[in-house]
Amino acid sequence: MRGWRPYLFAALATAICVGLCLGMDPYGQTLWLSVGISALLALSLNLVNGITGQFSLGHAGFMAIGAYAAAWLSTGPAASLFLHPATAGLGLLAGLLLAALLAGIAGWLVGLPSLRLQGDYLAIVTLGFGEIIRVALLNMQSLGGARGFIGIPAAGGPLWVFGLLSLAVLFNIRLMEGSYGRALLSVRENEVAAEALGLDSTRYKVGAFVASAALAGMAGALFAHTYNYLNPSSFGFMRSVEIVVMVVLGGMGSMSGAILAAALLTLLPEALRPLKHLTGIDLRLVLYSL
Repeated sequence: MRGWRPYLFAALATAICVGLCLGMDPYGQTLWLSVGISALLALSLNLVNGITGQFSLGHAGFMAIGAYAAAWLSTGPAASLFLHPATAGLGLLAGLLLAALLAGIAGWLVGLPSLRLQGDYLAIVTLGFGEIIRVALLNMQSLGGARGFIGIPAAGGPLWVFGLLSLAVLFNIRLMEGSYGRALLSVRENEVAAEALGLDSTRYKVGAFVASAALAGMAGALFAHTYNYLNPSSFGFMRSVEIVVMVVLGGMGSMSGAILAAALLTLLPEALRPLKHLTGIDLRLVLYSL
């Protein structure tokens, strides 16, 4: 029973979140889906920044790769699947897999050389990667360029968003219960001591980076099919900073903390919106910062 407990809890949490979402109006549903996508992003970055102890500032780049990959697939090779509700799920699944694959490959290409660095140097490299992706998308007319990618079919919904979030939580739990997770923690606590015990720290860090990038890519795919429109400005430096803030606020390495912080920082700006009507001054960013 102890072995099945996380799966039962994940199924129950998914059912509760989906039920809450379906009982809301369209605005509430969109906001609740944003919470789920943000939580998935925070959980993915927690693998690198929290559990492995590295500092990445380019997570929005992996999200952008996944979002544009899924959008391209849904309006191109797999467009026919989205014409019928019965096959739209297959199209979305294909988009999620493609997003995870391409973002994971990008994570491997970036992580293999850059994760030999530490601290500020790693942050600078990942920040540069995120900006390269944003500027490249800005100039790719085949993907909409500065006008943005339009015509993305609506797909997914709360079951896909919160189901994938629950699977990501289970993945993290199983990872941390195994020898791979203990190796990641040892690298975080003291990389020199871990290598002295025979651990290949670069291999473990790259593995965590690839898994983190793949989860961010799937979050990007869900983002694309939730909002049906993409623009490179949505994946800039400040988007990466928002995800980092969620991880730090929730507690480095804490899965539940990352999810709660993602929910708080997604809902807080909307909850503070009525203050502008009461005071005549937009105090949201001030209170957000506090």
